[in-house]
Amino acid sequence: MDEGRRPVASLDGGLDLRATVESGQSYLWRRADGRTYRDGGEDGAWYHVALPSTATATNEPEVVRVRQTDGALAWDASTPNGHARLRELLRLEDDLEAIMAATPADPLVEQSFDAHRGMRLVRDPPFASLVSFICSAQMRVARIHGMQTALAERYGEPVTFRGDTYHAFPTAERLADASEADLRDLGLGYRAPYVCETAAMVADGTAHPADALGREYEAAREYLTRFVGVGEKVADCVLLFSLGYLQAVPLDTWIRTAIADHYPDCDRGSYVETSRAIRERFGGEYAGYAQTYVFHYLRTDA
Repeated sequence: MDEGRRPVASLDGGLDLRATVESGQSYLWRRADGRTYRDGGEDGAWYHVALPSTATATNEPEVVRVRQTDGALAWDASTPNGHARLRELLRLEDDLEAIMAATPADPLVEQSFDAHRGMRLVRDPPFASLVSFICSAQMRVARIHGMQTALAERYGEPVTFRGDTYHAFPTAERLADASEADLRDLGLGYRAPYVCETAAMVADGTAHPADALGREYEAAREYLTRFVGVGEKVADCVLLFSLGYLQAVPLDTWIRTAIADHYPDCDRGSYVETSRAIRERFGGEYAGYAQTYVFHYLRTDA
């Protein structure tokens, strides 16, 4: 078991926990009070349940619970790996001030940074991230989150921690065994067969989203589009929010609106060319950070 506190001021660039886990990057964090992606309760506690990244005594899923309060990040976890997992999931090693300094001066990006300072990118497990964004098409963030919670509660492995029962995100094998009808009943709609077929690809060893790692960025994006229901935008989301390709800029509705209103010269008529142009405008290496701040700012503030 692991528990502790860390001053937020000790993190380079600080931390806005709620903005980080409720900004449309991840649908795997849940609030203890059930109010994830709902208004109210700024001082909430969130938890994440994942299959262990390293061998543990029980090999059970790891529960990490975290709260930001009194200028500190306080956590407890079901395994001694808790703090390391927290650093991994919330990218606590990122130097946000350096990332902001490396981003070209731009009014919209600067407004977005100022509005949500401390928001970090997440690093979700690859398969769970892939399924989450397959489910994201034409959906509000609260609905996407509800789908992933339903999948975990129906098919995820349960683990008890401090008297409460939590559920990990399902393995590919469990989802591959689910019927399309069952997934439709959980609200996945036309996305149900995509999830079934993608899970089967991972379960039988045909492909795994983590296999994109190590490839040049655009080649990694192309690799991910082999999964059923995954186009270039979903692939970019997985690259950015799971696999650490911080230059990825998913061209969702909000970013396309930003391009039309603020960067019309970046619209090159195709996803690939427009993506290249907006990545260059946002500074290349950390363009995905700029994208995420702009996305969250436009969705919640502007």
